[in-house]
Amino acid sequence: MSSPVTNKRVIVVFWKNRAEQTFEVFSNLKIFCLSYPEYNYNTLNNYLSKGKVPFENKEVRVERKNVLGQPKQAASPVPAGRMIVPVARKVALSEADDTTRDWEYWLNQSPSQRLKAVTFIIAQSLGKNPRLDKTVVSRKTLKP
Repeated sequence: MSSPVTNKRVIVVFWKNRAEQTFEVFSNLKIFCLSYPEYNYNTLNNYLSKGKVPFENKEVRVERKNVLGQPKQAASPVPAGRMIVPVARKVALSEADDTTRDWEYWLNQSPSQRLKAVTFIIAQSLGKNPRLDKTVVSRKTLKP
């Protein structure tokens, strides 16, 4: 039998300058204000009303929090039959002939992806500040 959902709230007080007992929980704001008379009930109530921001100063941060009376539901359940399966292939290095696998992979890629990969590999081999080696280039004039 499930119990009805209740909207119980508590007052959580975070003390900024205390070394011990850095936070306290009160069942309502009135009890907190009676325990610490330097804090005005009306001022705190204005801050902590629904949809408002917590009260905060140099010494303290006062928030109103909901009490969870039942377990939280899973945010997004995993669909049935769907799992993440690791993909790995374990073979001896001498038997790992991946030329056909590589060929099939690159045939399945788009021409722009292939061009990006070739450009990336060439850029890696050039290093910093690549310059054209002019000793390799030779000029030949064509005779008419």
